[in-house]
Amino acid sequence: MARVKYLQRSDTDADQALFDRLERERKVPTANIFSALANAPQALDGFISYANSLRGSQLSPKLRELAILTVGHCTGSVYEIAHHQSHGLNAGISAQQLQAVPEFESSPLFNEEERAVMALARESTLKVDVSEPTWRKAAAFLSEREQVELVLTIGWYNSGVRIMGALAIELEDGYH
Repeated sequence: MARVKYLQRSDTDADQALFDRLERERKVPTANIFSALANAPQALDGFISYANSLRGSQLSPKLRELAILTVGHCTGSVYEIAHHQSHGLNAGISAQQLQAVPEFESSPLFNEEERAVMALARESTLKVDVSEPTWRKAAAFLSEREQVELVLTIGWYNSGVRIMGALAIELEDGYH
């Protein structure tokens, strides 16, 4: 059970403008992570803006989703993995690749660029500091802007899984 109330539009203390934004920019019904964070409306507003900026980046959506899924698997975040599998499919990740994310290094389903990005995501998630060899492998495929966008994505989703874990955010029924 979540550690905070999932606010709904109908709650008297709900920020109606924020729920207008959630309905305009996200799925309806609102995901549990957003309903929980609605308890801190100003922070949720910034949270949504940051997430939207990452989705609008120049980094390939496929690479972005592979990095996010790697973060999810490294941290054991069932919520993150479940929510980003559909995003991954939409970004061009195959169903077979989705299953192989935990073993990306040895899987023939990923190319050198994908493995390099996923290795950077794993190392950043598990060790925080990224070694020079890991960085160079990924950077060889990306512009400096994409490098920064990748790091921001990895860092952002690492914060997200920690928020979900601390608040015990439950996976919505449609994702089981």
